[in-house]
Amino acid sequence: MPRGFFLYNPKTLPMKRRMMFIAITLLSMGLINSCSKDDETKVKEDITATDMSEIKAAVESGDWRITNYTDDDIDETTNYVGYTFTFNSDGILGATNGNISVSGAWSMTSSDVDELDFNIFFTSPDIFEVLADDWEINKYSSTKIELIDVSSEDNSTDYLTFEKI
Repeated sequence: MPRGFFLYNPKTLPMKRRMMFIAITLLSMGLINSCSKDDETKVKEDITATDMSEIKAAVESGDWRITNYTDDDIDETTNYVGYTFTFNSDGILGATNGNISVSGAWSMTSSDVDELDFNIFFTSPDIFEVLADDWEINKYSSTKIELIDVSSEDNSTDYLTFEKI
């Protein structure tokens, strides 16, 4: 046989197949991992006043629920289970669980340093009044908005996350 001519060798072929399988598997895992990132989510450093209209359009479309509310390291998310939140374009913020309806207000403002604040205002009941604050937008997408508030008084941190239903 000529030199370099491919010969079927039953001992090396399975090894070559295993190596090819391992290479394809590793490549596939890398592609899946890189494609699973939510490209619509913007990280806090990237969010500026130019994102305001995009964020408003997202929150004004559809109903939302609270999936995380942590007040000074205490998880109080269960207080809002069953509530649906609606952010109306006129600034009215509604919350209802079928039996109870609560009305408040919401807005977005931009500070001098081009940061966006997500303002929530409720006067009662107490479990909604604690949500009243000027939250910073930490991350957002068309289906999720993560808010954060660091108290200037005691440096405690609160987290509030809304997800579209």
